[in-house]
Amino acid sequence: MAQGKRISVDIGDEALQAIKDMGAAARLARTAAGEGQAAAAARLGVHVQTIGRIESGEPGVAIGHVMGLLALYGISTRLQPPAGEPAA
Repeated sequence: MAQGKRISVDIGDEALQAIKDMGAAARLARTAAGEGQAAAAARLGVHVQTIGRIESGEPGVAIGHVMGLLALYGISTRLQPPAGEPAA
C-alpha cells in the first residue's frame, strides 16, 4: 500500500502513478503562477498541509481537494475507460 494516510483498499500502480502525476502537475502550475503553498491553500480553503499532501501524490487526499487545486491553475482532467469498454 502507498505511504501516507491510510486508505481502505489497495490502489494499483497505474492509479498511484496518476495520483502522483496530478500532484506534480499541480505543483508545477502553482510555482509557475508564482504562488506558494499557503496562497494556494487560502484560495482553495484548505490547510497548507493538504496542498503538500496533494503535491506529494498522497492517495488519501479527498478527490475534491485534488480536483479543486488542479482547477485553480487551469488544469483539466479526462477519464479514460479501460481498454475495450465504451466511454461514459
